[in-house]
Order: sequence, then C-alpha cells, then structure tokens
Amino acid sequence: MQIWPAIDIRGGRCVRLCQGDYGRETVYGDSPAETADFWRSKGARRLHLVDLDGAKDGTTANFDAVKKVVETTAPFGVECELGGGVRSEETIRRLLDLGLSRLVVGTLALKQPEWFLEMCEKFPNKLVLGIDARGGMVATDGWLETSSTRAVDLAKRFDGAPIAALVYTDVATDGMMKGPNVAETVAMKDAVSIQVVASGGISNIDDVKKLCDAKIEACIIGRALYEKTVALEDALKFED
Repeated sequence: MQIWPAIDIRGGRCVRLCQGDYGRETVYGDSPAETADFWRSKGARRLHLVDLDGAKDGTTANFDAVKKVVETTAPFGVECELGGGVRSEETIRRLLDLGLSRLVVGTLALKQPEWFLEMCEKFPNKLVLGIDARGGMVATDGWLETSSTRAVDLAKRFDGAPIAALVYTDVATDGMMKGPNVAETVAMKDAVSIQVVASGGISNIDDVKKLCDAKIEACIIGRALYEKTVALEDALKFED
C-alpha cells in the first residue's frame, strides 16, 4: 500500500478542514515546505498536496507555497501530487513544469469530461481523477456543490483512459477522525480498473490496516498525522 501524507494549503499555511468546511479550519503550521520536510524526514516517499483556495475559486493562489514544497523535497526523491484549481491545460503544464509528479483533477472531470479525457491523452499517467462524494453523489468546487451524478458512474466513464490513479474522498468522513468509508471505497475499486486511493476519515493505524486488508492500493492520511493518532512510521510499514 502507498501512504500519502496530506498537506492542505490555504492562504500559504498548512491547515485542515472538517468535512471540507472552510469555516472549520485548524492551522497546523505557517510553512507547508517545513511540514513537507518533516514528513520526508519521517520516511515519507510521497506527499498529497491540496490547494484549498484553488479548489474553491479555480486559481493557483498557493503556487509559491507549492513551489517551495517541491524544491524542498525533490532532492530526496519525494513524489508530490497536487489537487485544487487544476482547470486548464495552461495550469497543468505550469504545475508539471514545477516538478510535481501528478495532478488531481476533480471539478472539470465532471463538468467537462471530454476536456479531461483530452488532457489525459496529452499528459498520460500524469493526471489523477479526483472524485469527492457526499452520500454517493459527486461533490465539486471545493465540496461547495453536490451534483446529481453518482460517484461510481463518473469513475466508470473514465475507466480505460491513461489516468495515473483515482482519489476517492468520502466528504462525510474527511477530517472527522471517525474512520474511512471502507465499503464505498471497495465498491469504487470493484467498479473500475484504475488504482483507487482512499481519502478521508483515517483516525488510527487500524483504519490503515482495514484498507490494506480490503486490497485498497493507497491511502491519504491527513488530520490523524497532525493530531498524532497515527504515527507515520507505523503507517509506512504497510507500504510495499
């Protein structure tokens, strides 16, 4: 299993939200680059970055902060992916040129599926399909909107495209420290041939084990690391 520590960036700082609620923010540090270097020093080989401002308004507001993270970790071979605000070919090129290994696209995959497929062909295995679900339905625009599209149906639409992975986030569990939605994640895994990355709700090492036992190939761990209910060193023992 791949372990991806999460670094959520808002206003240039390292934060976490509860259930994607921008009004329920906890600040964990003023420097995402220092946070990234800390997780790297603990053995992290991968980092999942989220530009929360970008997810909300479609910009690359935290470009400089992301750039510093990449510059800090790249010499150590750490793989960084970024989600939030990836909504144009120009942005994709700019971010990949920065040294990010892959980019997560969510909102536009739902709203402009043909564009997303075109981008997957132009940047094979560099784009990750980000599906955030609330009650099984796709949530978009930084989770501010809930669509009428079933998460599984959206995933199936892109099965077979040259996508690096699929990050599946259950909004109801994200940041709540109450455990991941294993059943929904497994249902997503069974529906497509793409690698599924579980995101949201991991609260302890047993949650990681449950996902591993369910043959989920990767998971993102956020708040549990910052609240120290999961030690990264313990989670990394599940890596291949």
